[in-house]
Parts: sequence; C-alpha cells; structure tokens
Amino acid sequence: MGSVGGTALPALALTLNAFVWGISWWPFRELQAQGLHPLWATALIYLVSLCALLAVKPGAWKPFARYPQLWLLVAAAGLTNVGFNWAVTEGDVVRVVLLFYLMPAWTVLLAWLLLGERPTLPALMRLALALSGVVVVLRTPDSPWPVPESTADWLALVGGLSFSLTNILLRRLRHVPAPGRIAAMFGGGAATAAAAGWLGLALGFVAAPPAPDTHWTGVALLLSLGFLAGNVAMQYGAARLNAHTTALIMLSEVVFASASSVLFGAGVLSARTWAGGALILAAAAWSAWPVGERTPAEHGAQ
Repeated sequence: MGSVGGTALPALALTLNAFVWGISWWPFRELQAQGLHPLWATALIYLVSLCALLAVKPGAWKPFARYPQLWLLVAAAGLTNVGFNWAVTEGDVVRVVLLFYLMPAWTVLLAWLLLGERPTLPALMRLALALSGVVVVLRTPDSPWPVPESTADWLALVGGLSFSLTNILLRRLRHVPAPGRIAAMFGGGAATAAAAGWLGLALGFVAAPPAPDTHWTGVALLLSLGFLAGNVAMQYGAARLNAHTTALIMLSEVVFASASSVLFGAGVLSARTWAGGALILAAAAWSAWPVGERTPAEHGAQ
C-alpha cells in the first residue's frame, strides 16, 4: 500500500471529503432559512460543479454515446444527493446519517441482483447486523413496528439505497473514462434535484427560489466549491489507497456529522441512537475490512 508518508496525503484527501459531507447539513439549513429549498440548492451546487468540469474537460459528455449505462448512474447519483441533502435539512442529522449508512445491507442485495454476486455467510451476517441496528434506531416505545417516522427517514433510506446503487454502477462502469463518470454524477445531481424541485413546486410543497442576494448566493457558491473540492479529493484519495482503507476513512463522515449537529443542536444522541448506530457502523466497518484485496476502482464515490 506504500509508505506512511505516501498514504498520508490521500488519507487526508478522503478525510476532507468526509468532512465536507459531514458538515454540509449546516449550509443547507442556512440556505433553507434564506428561502432556498435544498432541492434548488442541490441543483445549483451540481450545476456549478458540472460547468467547472466541462470547462476543464469539454469532452466529458462523449462517453454517454458509447456507454448508455451512464444514464443509470445519472439517476442513481441524483437520487443519492436529493435524498441525503433534503434529509439532513429536514430531520435529525445523526439519525439521517445513520440511516443513510445502511449501505452494507443494500449492497448485499443489489450486488446479488445486478452483479450476480451471491451473498456469502459473512455478507448475510453483516446484513443482519445492519438491519438490527436500523430496528433499534427506528423502534420507539410509541411505535409497535420499527418503521420510518418522518419524511427525513424515508429520504435517508432512499438516499442510502441510491448511494449503494451508485457504487455498484461505478464498479460496472470502471472501464469508462473518469470524466464521463464524474459528469454523470454531477449532471445527475443537478438534473434530478431540478426535476424534483419543479415537481414539488407544481404540487405546492416546494417554494420557488428566492431572488438572488449576496448572502444566500455566497453561501451556495462556497458550498458548491466545497463539494467540488471534496469530489476531487475523493477521486485523488480513492485512486491511491485500497478500497477497504477508503471505505473505513469515509466512515469519519458519521463522526463529523454527529459531533457538529449535536454541538449546534441539530441532532440528538439518545441511548437508542447510540446502540443502533453502533450496530450499523459495525456492519459498515466490517464490510470495509479486507477479506481479499480490492482495487481502488471497485470503490465508489459519493
């Protein structure tokens, strides 16, 4: 894997990406307070990122003609961002992040359905561990069944499922030039959020974007640059570290999100959340632990 000095910078790059995602709830809530719904904010952020990519790599769209499966990546990446960004704006951040990180369960099922990878006994054990954690998080004294309690819960679960699908598709499309994959992810974030925003506007549960002003446009631009820097850092780090190391480092997003949200009153760490979160994170860490060596290309990006 290289020397300690050779892995320090990639590890820091991955940590930067996890930090950006872990604290992203705050600027999204700030934008919402200024009247910009997270769907419009997500569309704007990824439009800026897509324009930046096309300015550097104008031919990034060319692989779409040769690899139509990139359109599935557009949809999966778009739903990931819509689910996560909307959920952390509306719900308890700690709960949302834990439900989003139910990826080991989704990955076992999706890899079986889409890649033909029959689950092994350890994979089924990880699935059971993750689902047990979800039961603990969702089960309350007032609810006879462990079901999602809010829109934010559902958005987090859909976002996590879409994130797992994104990673599966990235594995299937690892032979596609990287600019094409990144364009699909940025384009998906912009197009899906914009489409959801227009639908919500038509149905009356999403407000129209406010008139531009220096405050919210400045926050949106900084958030765009943060996500762009985080994605570049992710690509850099994942290309230089093996997949299980990348996945383990990315779990630090849960720490950043939990600590920041509890500190600023946007999340609660109850005993039930602690217990269920420990089971979910144990399953995620177990899935990232090396059984055999995987290549960095087999690891997806958020």
